Amino acid sequence: MEIERVEQEKRTCLYERHIAEGAFMAPFAGFVMPIQYKNIQLEHMAVRTKCGLFDVSHMGEVTVKGADAERFVQHIFTNDIAHAPVGKIYYGMMCYENGGTVDDLLVYKMGENDFFLVINAANIDKDWAWMQENAKGFDIDLQNRSDYYGQIALQGPEAEHLMEAVLGLPCRELVFYTVKTIGGAIVSRTGYTGEDGFEVYASHEYILRCWDKLIAAGVQPCGLGCRDTLRFEVGLPLYGDELSEEITPIMAGLGLFVKLDKAEFIGKEALAKQKAEGPAKKLVGIELEDKAIPRHGYTVLKDGQPIGEVTTGYHGISVDKSVCMALVDAQYAALGTEVEIQIRKKVFPGKVVKKQFYNKNYKK
Repeated sequence: MEIERVEQEKRTCLYERHIAEGAFMAPFAGFVMPIQYKNIQLEHMAVRTKCGLFDVSHMGEVTVKGADAERFVQHIFTNDIAHAPVGKIYYGMMCYENGGTVDDLLVYKMGENDFFLVINAANIDKDWAWMQENAKGFDIDLQNRSDYYGQIALQGPEAEHLMEAVLGLPCRELVFYTVKTIGGAIVSRTGYTGEDGFEVYASHEYILRCWDKLIAAGVQPCGLGCRDTLRFEVGLPLYGDELSEEITPIMAGLGLFVKLDKAEFIGKEALAKQKAEGPAKKLVGIELEDKAIPRHGYTVLKDGQPIGEVTTGYHGISVDKSVCMALVDAQYAALGTEVEIQIRKKVFPGKVVKKQFYNKNYKK
C-alpha cells in the first residue's frame, strides 16, 4: 500500500532537480515535495539574511476572463477588487454561506476583465469544483491552469538583485503586492516568508531554466519545512491550520480582508453576524516560558481546563523562543492572558502575545 500511495503522488516539474540536490522528499498536498535540503535552520536563516529559492509549482492557478470576470471574482472573494488597477494583487478568502473558509488565495488583476487566481495545492480540486458551481449565470471563461504553470519563489533581502542580475527579469519598479508580465513569465512581488520576495509563474521549461541559473549562482534551495517556519514567525496563516471549513476569517483575525461594505459575496451575511456578535473562538499567539515545543493539535488550558488547541507551533528560529498560534475561547484571547499548554504528559505555562513573533521586512 505504501508503494502504491507514493506512486499516486504528483511530481512538480522540478522533482528531478530536488533529487539531484539531495533533498529530503515527502508527500504534501498530493505531491512529493522537498521538505529540506541540508537543514531547516540553515535554509530559514538564508531567507532571513540573504536569499532562498523555493519550488512552489504545486500551487494552483485559475484564470477568469470575460465580460463578467470582475463581477464573478467579487461574488466569490471576501476582499474588494472594484476599481482595482491593472497589476494589483489582493489577498482574501473564498467562503461558504456559513462563513467557513473554502480557501485563502491571491487575486492578480492582469488586465481589464482578466484575473489570475492563486490557490492552495491541497485545495485545487475542491476549489475548482466550487468555482465551477458558483460560475453559473456569469459570462466568463474559467480555466484551471494548474497543470500548465510551474512556479518558483525567490525570497530574502537579495531577491531583487538576483531577479535582475541572474534571471534578467527587471522587477525593481514592482512594489509590494503588484504583478507584471515579463516575456514569457508572470512576475509578482508578495512573499509568504515575511521577507522581500518574488514569484515567477511560467511554463515548466522556463521554470527549469530559472532554477538552474539560480542554483548555479549559489542561491540556497529551500524546502517546505522552512517555508512553514518562516510564514509562522510573521503570523501568516496556513489553510488547514489557521483557516478551514470550521475556522472563519473573522475567527482567524483576518477581518481586514473581509470587506463587509461590498454589495455581496458568498458568506457575507454569516461573517457580518459573527463580526457583530464576536466569534466564539479567536486565533492568538502564545509564548511559552519553557523551551518545550507546542505542536499542532496540542491542548491549550486555563486553570487546568481545555480552552483551545494549537494550530502551529515551533521553537522560533529567528526569535529563539517557543511560540505557537492557537485557536482559543474568545474570553481568553486578550494579550497577556496566562494559559498553559499540554505537551505530552506535562503542562507548560505561557501567555497570550501578538501572532506576529518576528517583524516583517517587505519592500513597500
